[in-house]
Amino acid sequence: MDTRELGTVADVGIVGFGAWQIGSAWGEVSEADALNALNTAVEEGVTFVDTADVYGDGRSERLVGRLLKDHPHLTVATKMGRRMAQDPAHYNSGNFRAWNDDSRRNLGVDTVDLVQLHCPPSAVIDTDAVFDDLDAMVSEGRMRAYGVSVETCDQALAAIARPNVASVQIILNAFRHKPLERVLPAAKASGTGIIVRVPLASGLLSGKYTAASRFGEDDHRNFNRQGEAFDKGETFSGVDFETGLEAVERLRPLVPEGATLAQFALRWILDQDGVSVVIPGARNGDQARANAAAARLAPLDAKTHEQVREVYDELIRPQVHHLW
Repeated sequence: MDTRELGTVADVGIVGFGAWQIGSAWGEVSEADALNALNTAVEEGVTFVDTADVYGDGRSERLVGRLLKDHPHLTVATKMGRRMAQDPAHYNSGNFRAWNDDSRRNLGVDTVDLVQLHCPPSAVIDTDAVFDDLDAMVSEGRMRAYGVSVETCDQALAAIARPNVASVQIILNAFRHKPLERVLPAAKASGTGIIVRVPLASGLLSGKYTAASRFGEDDHRNFNRQGEAFDKGETFSGVDFETGLEAVERLRPLVPEGATLAQFALRWILDQDGVSVVIPGARNGDQARANAAAARLAPLDAKTHEQVREVYDELIRPQVHHLW
């Protein structure tokens, strides 16, 4: 698999593994299936895994820790900051170290490759003391680097402006184009890595769903469509489900022969200048294998990119562009 620089963290395979799905909020995923997905991803060339301390209350981190025992060469990122209410006062040195202790224990490491603030309030990104604490934690050997996972483009730009932020994680996909305007150019200019999450718009861009599709009570695609539990943009990228289905049908004819719609959607992201790694999730080995195969697709041509933009401008932009 081709690699790219993830800021100052490491060179990583361009398709990584997003481990939210094997933790919680996506319906039941057995331990056996989760481990199969992780190991298959590594077999297919994945070298970067992204998790968080709150995914299944540490379950995801512990599963990734088991993977690390057999594959210590992997680069692993986790996140912290959502174990408490999103009050800026909670982002302090004592909580940072307690959360980091839990993550290092779960992952089975002394030093985490990358620790990201987990979609904090904007006030946190604007607070110098927060980044002084993170710098100190790097000096203490608790982590090699730190980054910020964000909801909005303005938050991304504020994080990129911080001199020691190694990476920014943001939603970018065929249904979320706004980061192309300012965030990716700013990241490229500063050398900040860009980790792309929600690349398939919570599965909409897999092309598997119809108006009759239903999701379990423990699946955020059921309980968070209007942002009831966390930011609405994390579910279907904030796009109305029916509108998303219509857009998918407009995109389907653009998929190259021999590829799936999901692979096409991942390739579209990888074609964007400034992207370091994309982190699709997988609930089994077959999905992990298919995701990794997107790295082998040829870049899409200019006409195809123009057609994706037309679908976005007509159907999606009015719903999401002004929000994030």
